[in-house]
Amino acid sequence: MKVILLEEVRGKGGEGDVVDVAQGFAENFLFPRHIAIKATKGNLKQLEERRHNIAKREEKRLADAAALKEVLESKPVTVEARIGEEGQLFGSVTSAMIADAVAKQLDAQIDRKRIGRSQAIKMAGRHEVDVNLYRDINAVVTVLVGVEDEPEAEVAPEAEEVVEEAVAEETTEE
Repeated sequence: MKVILLEEVRGKGGEGDVVDVAQGFAENFLFPRHIAIKATKGNLKQLEERRHNIAKREEKRLADAAALKEVLESKPVTVEARIGEEGQLFGSVTSAMIADAVAKQLDAQIDRKRIGRSQAIKMAGRHEVDVNLYRDINAVVTVLVGVEDEPEAEVAPEAEEVVEEAVAEETTEE
C-alpha cells in the first residue's frame, strides 16, 4: 500500500516521502497516529504543492542536526557511577544516564532511544557512543565513566579516644 509520510518514520523515510508499506502497518500504526495518509491522486497533488515548505523544514532539521553534532563531539561527557574493584561497575551505564549527562553538561537534548550501544558499558574509563541525530547524521559522543565511591575514612585512634572522653563526660554530668 502506498502512503505519504507526514513525519519521519525510522527505517521508512521522512516527511513528504511516498513509500510502500504493508496494509496492516498502515492501517494499524501509521493512520491512527496521523503519521501518514493514503497516496491518492488528490493527496499526491497536495503534496506537490507543499514540497517547497517540506524542503525548508528538512533543510532546517539538517542544519540543526549538524549543529548538535558539533556540540556533542566537542567535549566528553562524564557519567558518575559506582565503581568496584578493577574498574568494574555496579550495574551498567544506561542510555537514559547518558542522555541526562548530555543535557546537564552540554545543554543539548537528545532522545535516549537514538543512543546506539553495541554492548552495555560495565567498565570505568573512556567509551565511544554513537548517537543518531537525524536520518544519516550520526555523532560520536565520548563518555567518561568514573567517580569512584570513596571508602569510608578510617578513624584515627586519637580521635576515638577524644570521642570516648566526650561521651564519658556527658554521662557523668547527667
